[in-house]
Amino acid sequence: MTPPLVLRCAGRAVGHYVHPADLPARLSPRPYLHPVTTLRGTPVTEERPADHLHHLGVSIAVPDVAGRNFWGGRTFVRDQGPTELDNHGEQRHTGFKLRDPDGFVEDLVWTSAGTVLLRERRTVAVTPLTADAWALDLTFALTNPGGDEVSIGSPATNGRPGAGYGGFFWRAPKDPDGPPDVFTEGAEGEDAVHGRTAGWLALRGRDWTLVFAGATADTRRDPWFVRTGEYPGVGSSLAWAARLPVPAGGTVVRRVVTVVADGRLDRAAAAALVRKALS
Repeated sequence: MTPPLVLRCAGRAVGHYVHPADLPARLSPRPYLHPVTTLRGTPVTEERPADHLHHLGVSIAVPDVAGRNFWGGRTFVRDQGPTELDNHGEQRHTGFKLRDPDGFVEDLVWTSAGTVLLRERRTVAVTPLTADAWALDLTFALTNPGGDEVSIGSPATNGRPGAGYGGFFWRAPKDPDGPPDVFTEGAEGEDAVHGRTAGWLALRGRDWTLVFAGATADTRRDPWFVRTGEYPGVGSSLAWAARLPVPAGGTVVRRVVTVVADGRLDRAAAAALVRKALS
């Protein structure tokens, strides 16, 4: 395994970017951020948990790119359900355009069965906000290098209602005290926020808070995929109800900025930090 790239904020290590060399194919090998911590050192990501071995900290993961699985685990097949298929893809690092302690710009290819389906430019930056909070700014641009359209789907577009996940995904750790709180500016609870759009969404654990914000118009139109009861995870969905076409030569761009804070933020504090992170 290549040594991880350590990301730092205010001189402190807050994230490790990993290029794994030992992941089995069914986990859809890909680079990811883990561990990510608050400024006080509290972990806020989980890697390969027992409940979902293919959850890898913070990653870009898509369950259906032209029928190939870049999420890991089983594939949802219409009228059949979750099914083990030999259809897993891999995100391969091709080079860094920039590599600094506070961020990087990376090129990758999304390949499966010897075919490059997508090329990606990934940009990650770390920004200090306060003595207790920092922001992870992640942009990914997916380009179709082929001569035919490629479409991005999800279990929802393949027949599983409410499972429109795929894109940016953050797996948080389980707290011994129980599921984390989740809320937006105007709603609270998994049922109230899952599958809905919101300017920002907060996940609050025992002594940490994550606040996710779409930073482009397209990203803000993506519904949030949220889990708290089964496991703690948040994603911004590329294909919630319909497949997302990527025409030949076309590019899909999304940007999510995540506030990583010590302590339990209320709505006002979460909103204030999001404004600062996006300013």
